[in-house]
Amino acid sequence: MGLNKYRLGELIELVVRQNTKLEYGVDDVRGVSNMKGMIATKADMSSRSLAPFYIIEPGEFVFNRRTTRNGERLGMAFNDTERAYIFTNDYVAFRVRESACDLLSAEYLYMFFCRDEFDRYVRVHSWGSATEFFNWDDMCEVEIELPPLAVQQKYVAVYRAILANQQSYEHGIDELKTVIDATLDRIKHEAPRRKVGSFFAEVDERNSDGAITEAMGINIEKRFMRSNLTAKDLHGYKLVRQHQFAYSSMQTGRDECIRIALQQADEPLIVSPAYNVLEVTASDVLPEYIMMWFSRAESDRYGAFLSDGSIRANLDLERFYNIEIPIPDVTKQRALANLYTVYSKRRQLAERLQAQLAHLCPILIRGAMDEAARA
Repeated sequence: MGLNKYRLGELIELVVRQNTKLEYGVDDVRGVSNMKGMIATKADMSSRSLAPFYIIEPGEFVFNRRTTRNGERLGMAFNDTERAYIFTNDYVAFRVRESACDLLSAEYLYMFFCRDEFDRYVRVHSWGSATEFFNWDDMCEVEIELPPLAVQQKYVAVYRAILANQQSYEHGIDELKTVIDATLDRIKHEAPRRKVGSFFAEVDERNSDGAITEAMGINIEKRFMRSNLTAKDLHGYKLVRQHQFAYSSMQTGRDECIRIALQQADEPLIVSPAYNVLEVTASDVLPEYIMMWFSRAESDRYGAFLSDGSIRANLDLERFYNIEIPIPDVTKQRALANLYTVYSKRRQLAERLQAQLAHLCPILIRGAMDEAARA
């Protein structure tokens, strides 16, 4: 059988199918992630015309030409669903040519794109200054070695089986989230409201002995992450112990995110001195319930509304303390918190499965190529 080398431009073609009849609306808009997936758009669509947006049918691809500040990965999506979505016409849309369908499987091509090796290629071949681009012509120059279609389909079937398991798991997580959201929506109309400052107190304990040598930050998903800061002296950094919160007032309005995270690990961690470390002081308020409440998109929108008008769009601690949230009795809090804990653990597991799926793509591509080379 052997391998045959092609330029992608020989196998793919542009798609310019615009939403001129407005068949698709705001609910059909999607964006692309640098993990090569379709995501709900984060853009404000209130004043945008959807007529120029590209309609992407099942089996078609779309990518964002801009590569700067994208985690050194090309933002791309493959529509592996059974329906069409629309994407901004700032993106580039393409598909496998009909004449090349006996040479290249679209799903095999997607696996090819999901490899770190491809993202490294894109990074090297992007051009520009403040913003770098990887354009359609650059995509067409990518070289690919193809095994016969039957071999491609064999390895695509393995990928599909694992993907189906992962998607089934994610579906269960979505159902859990729906139950939590519906319950919280009911609680906000029924439970008495209390100001955040009435049950929080600030804690200021420092890493004075330097025992902890790695600082953490908070991402927009309200999770602790390794900090990008390069400070050499971490003695002045603040300790965050189990069941305590780290809160950052900065850029709440810009990011539309109240940046707060609950420390649930046994061992303490450290954060920048610019953060506030908070702990719940009321016996009838559970930290897990508070974290669950501030994980809602509605809470983030309200926090952004309250932010100041400075260039940093901060939500300072005083404003944060003045936010009122519904506090049901502790029995209801505990039931919800237990459900949210299950949801969080399953979500983290699903993310690990997703990451493993991405790591699987280069293995499957290599397996297909080796099988073809041996034949």
